Amino acid sequence: MQNKVQFSERDIFKQPLERDEIVSLLEGKAAAQMFSFKSPSFKALNLKPEALHDQELIDLMAGEPRLIRRPVVKIGRKVHFGADAKTLAEILKK
Repeated sequence: MQNKVQFSERDIFKQPLERDEIVSLLEGKAAAQMFSFKSPSFKALNLKPEALHDQELIDLMAGEPRLIRRPVVKIGRKVHFGADAKTLAEILKK
């Protein structure tokens, strides 16, 4: 049985997230939770993750959507970054 869930979808490559949208989605969490350190785009920058602060990570994500852990899913007031289908299905059961 599948849950019938209404959702809106946004292609962040066609309509990138603005810096203030990223800050809002983070809801005070560390930017590293939303950042894709495994992304080839990040690896190409030759930066050390431990040397980057939240503001720098946010700026990088605002400039390059590939650096955002996807999918970004907001359910109610909670935001989930990089959750797989199984995890999202479990979240929706709650």
